Amino acid sequence: RPSGGAGRGGGRGRPGWAGPGRGRGTFPAAAAREPGGGGRAGRPGQVVPAWTEPRRAEQSAAHGAGMVLQEPAGAPSLSAAAGGAADATATIQLSRLRWAVLLLFSSYSLCNAFQWIQYGSINNIFVRFYDVSAFAIDWLSMSYMLIYIPLLFPVAWLLDKRGLRLIALAGSALNAMGAWVKLGSLKPHLFPVTVLGQVICALAQVFILGMPSHIASVWFGSHEVSTACSIAVFGNQLGIAAGFLVPPVLIPNVDDVEKLAYHISIMFFITAGVASALFILVIIVFKERPPNPPSRAQAWIQSRPTAEYSYVQSILRLLRNANFLLLMVAYGLNVGCFYALSTLLNRMVIHHYPGEEVNAGRIGLTIILSGMVGALISGIWLDKTKTYKQTTLVVYIMSLVGMIVYTFTLSLGHLWVVFVTAGSLGFFMTGYLPLGFEFAAELTYPESEGTSSGLLNVSAQIFGIAFTIGQGQIMDRFGTKAGNLLLCSFLFLGTVMTAFIKADLRRQQANLENEQT
Repeated sequence: RPSGGAGRGGGRGRPGWAGPGRGRGTFPAAAAREPGGGGRAGRPGQVVPAWTEPRRAEQSAAHGAGMVLQEPAGAPSLSAAAGGAADATATIQLSRLRWAVLLLFSSYSLCNAFQWIQYGSINNIFVRFYDVSAFAIDWLSMSYMLIYIPLLFPVAWLLDKRGLRLIALAGSALNAMGAWVKLGSLKPHLFPVTVLGQVICALAQVFILGMPSHIASVWFGSHEVSTACSIAVFGNQLGIAAGFLVPPVLIPNVDDVEKLAYHISIMFFITAGVASALFILVIIVFKERPPNPPSRAQAWIQSRPTAEYSYVQSILRLLRNANFLLLMVAYGLNVGCFYALSTLLNRMVIHHYPGEEVNAGRIGLTIILSGMVGALISGIWLDKTKTYKQTTLVVYIMSLVGMIVYTFTLSLGHLWVVFVTAGSLGFFMTGYLPLGFEFAAELTYPESEGTSSGLLNVSAQIFGIAFTIGQGQIMDRFGTKAGNLLLCSFLFLGTVMTAFIKADLRRQQANLENEQT
């Protein structure tokens, strides 16, 4: 599922730390005696030369930046340490391995996303095979959303404390384990086993969704983060596309249960084999970080004492950021609509076009592929223009327009029209996914982008569950048009909220100041 975000840049002011941040540290006596001491805590991205006379540097920098130096009561006048000077001479270099790491992550993210939608894309076939309700099959998809919500914060904390490699190993291992468990559910009475396998895959997804922004910031330069994040999101989107396309082809709608079990086993075996191979590659290839930081902002973060970072305080600061709260709700509304549309697409298409399971999957494929193009164009556009607010608002408005057009053309009786309208909807709705993470990283700098993207994903899961259940019930009672109009109304609300977000691009300002310094 969608995931992603933008690169991270810059640390927080800490006791004895002259990094960019809130300037709330005290000046330990030891720091004054150490070589290179005498810096002070500045605003995000600001570098104050450690070799300048401390008081003069403090006064002139504060006056020039128009900032207020915040110091605890009873503390000495300077907030300082030697970290800033060390960063000023850090070697900034891009690693060639970064593309291999990005491709590998995208691949196992693809495999996990495929397992999310592999049941929903042929909902009617699995309903008959396991002899359960359509709502029970819908819950196989919604389990991904439900499990993510309580586990986000522990996993995000683990990501900040232990880094990328451990999270990558856990995500790819759980993904492979869930795929093998599903192979034990090839009898109609073994539906609980397939539920268990899906729950394990849902656990893996928690270790995957918050990674794109982190990988982009740790491995890629400041002019590559948006593109790298879009590519990382591609893996997830391509997996959903494969989940729409492959199951209807591998599992035909036959009446014989034994033949049906055989076709299902082929899909499960292929998935398990691919997931296992990717897990082995993660063990061999995936590294914690490159030898040298890829950007000045990342150099600040890597030189920050990790023991001084408070994860709880970071979350509280994010929840006090009004612009981020608006974006979090708007993102949840948009992506929640996408989750509901993806989960219920088979039911909608089969209702109007009976027997068209394969074309229902192809329509889903069209939505995702066009969205991938939109995501790539958005990432490149942001890297070139940095117009985060304007681009996000335009894409949100076009998602609303696309949803309205799709709603009123679904029942016309022409499949080619549905392909066209679904493709245009996907271009903007799926293309919005990396935009939300990019904008969040700008609004919340210098907080961890893993934390901000995790909160966005929690919002999306909550709205996704609510919309899937609500739209499914409305479709059963009032038809598909009424269900889609529900999504249109919430997309309109999200568009209004996006318009009220202020373009406070903190990370861009920090990078600009670092380059000038």
